Amino acid sequence: MLFDTFFIRDLKLKNRLVRSATYEKRADERGFVTDALIEFYETLAWGGVGLIITGNAIVHPSGFSVERAVCIYDDAYVPGLRRLAHAIHRFDGKVVMQITHGGRQCYPDMLGGNPPIAPSAVYEPILNVTPHAMTEDEIWEVIGAFGSAAKRVQASGFDGVQIHAAHGYLISEFLSSHTNRREDDWGGDEERRFSFLQEVIKAIRANVDADYPVMIKMNSSDFLKDGGLTPQESLSIARKLQGLGIDAIEVSGGMFESDVRLRAARGDILKPEDEAYFKETAAMFKKELDIPVILVGGIRSRAVCEELLVSGCADLISLSRPLIREPDLPEKLRDGKEKADCISCNGCMRFKKLDMVRCIQIED
Repeated sequence: MLFDTFFIRDLKLKNRLVRSATYEKRADERGFVTDALIEFYETLAWGGVGLIITGNAIVHPSGFSVERAVCIYDDAYVPGLRRLAHAIHRFDGKVVMQITHGGRQCYPDMLGGNPPIAPSAVYEPILNVTPHAMTEDEIWEVIGAFGSAAKRVQASGFDGVQIHAAHGYLISEFLSSHTNRREDDWGGDEERRFSFLQEVIKAIRANVDADYPVMIKMNSSDFLKDGGLTPQESLSIARKLQGLGIDAIEVSGGMFESDVRLRAARGDILKPEDEAYFKETAAMFKKELDIPVILVGGIRSRAVCEELLVSGCADLISLSRPLIREPDLPEKLRDGKEKADCISCNGCMRFKKLDMVRCIQIED
């Protein structure tokens, strides 16, 4: 099944392997596409993955969470992004752009020294910062920014757009009872916490063609000791997303302050039993939903990929760290390789120390 074709809406994928959105640190200091970024994605497309989801593109200047990330909050970015989409298509690749806002998980030094914005002023212990609770005007400004960003994604020639609603970034913060403690129309109960994402989806749909694929990445759980999104709440959100016309859901989990052993990028994946650590929630989604479910989370072996598909845990298999080390891993798996070389050391996640995101186990 892994190398069967698959459709998301009318988007035909040559196999069921997805490159999960992965920060590249290859844009220039202002967020423009560089030749290095294009070369990076050409290599991925050549490597045979069925769908590429780009590293998170910033929809608003208040949303910077990492250096040299791609930006999409101005029309000036479109020509470079068009070059990027064209380069991927030249290698018969399909590409979706992930759009995001970092919320409270933004470093103040990337925001001109200003505090980050968030639904509520809840202290973020990893960055040691307390965000500014968003005003009504700020909320609507960012919602509009997501809609405008999606319009630019389509204008740039990408095959679809993915909303980043996972990992403790802004949309994830609105969904979570831990980070959203508002008592107005944007928080207070599960229904109102969903309002921000609902308006984002409406804004995106109003800015792209009716048949343009709109996907989402969301948490299975926040994995916090006290409070936060649970698997049952995430399933309730997923049902609402299907009702709003979302075309595919990628299942992940955790945020900056989650237990390190339970975050999205876990270490010590030593045997098949350690792989696919969000599969239980993905299987819940598959049972309840009629739209494609994409599963990410420590998947390393071809046999595990096949079992996840056959058993009905997922429709598509998403990889991040293995494709940092081996961008041609899909072709290798097709040719009979059984397991990725990635050892889950997480050296590639040391964003601040690396010149660009890369596997530190490979000699320059």
